[in-house]
Amino acid sequence: MATRGHEGPEVEIFHLLRAVAVEYGLRQADFAAEHGMHVTDVRALICLLDAERAGTGATAGFLGAGLGLNSAGTTAVIDRLERLGLVSRVRDVRDRRRVLLKVEERAKELGWSHFGPLIDGAVAVLSGFDERQTAAVRLFLRTTLDALTAQGR
Repeated sequence: MATRGHEGPEVEIFHLLRAVAVEYGLRQADFAAEHGMHVTDVRALICLLDAERAGTGATAGFLGAGLGLNSAGTTAVIDRLERLGLVSRVRDVRDRRRVLLKVEERAKELGWSHFGPLIDGAVAVLSGFDERQTAAVRLFLRTTLDALTAQGR
């Protein structure tokens, strides 16, 4: 186990993960600037796309919790994304009182044109891993994410 002041393979892997996160953040900032958005807007789109993939109806409250924003900040993000034609507010067909956030196809196309090569590259690397290696990567990332979210904001 690595302790303060000691380096080991585990600490090196953590630093590599941090470097990947920083680089990915820079790509998000590039995408935001290219499309007249704030980096928080990009994080909002990612949050909404993750919810869509999980089959979760995303409300403003859900988005605010995912971004760590208050109600006013969340509304500002949604308004900006809506003005850009990237997100729309739609009534929940199961509960007409509830308003859901829908990522428009235009946002997905813009995102894929920017992040697609990065995703394709990562998928190509992972396709060369065997089942045990893939499971180890998944376990590391899942438990690291769980530890970060358990710490809170």
